[in-house]
Amino acid sequence: MIAKMIYNVPVFGWMLKEAMSGSTTAKVLFIINLLLVWLLAIITFGYPAIILPALAAVPTMFVLLILITKG
Repeated sequence: MIAKMIYNVPVFGWMLKEAMSGSTTAKVLFIINLLLVWLLAIITFGYPAIILPALAAVPTMFVLLILITKG
């Protein structure tokens, strides 16, 4: 249900649906589009656009390190 709602978002949903069920080329182009959107955000907003993804990744890495050390 949530995936169906996300797929209905006009541009992003179409690209995400292609990346999930499409060919390897579609997956690569989706990643390139994400990187270009991030670059546009860096150009527009500057330093915060670089720092916020890193701060968002901290809890994920923290959980990953706990799972690695837990065995």
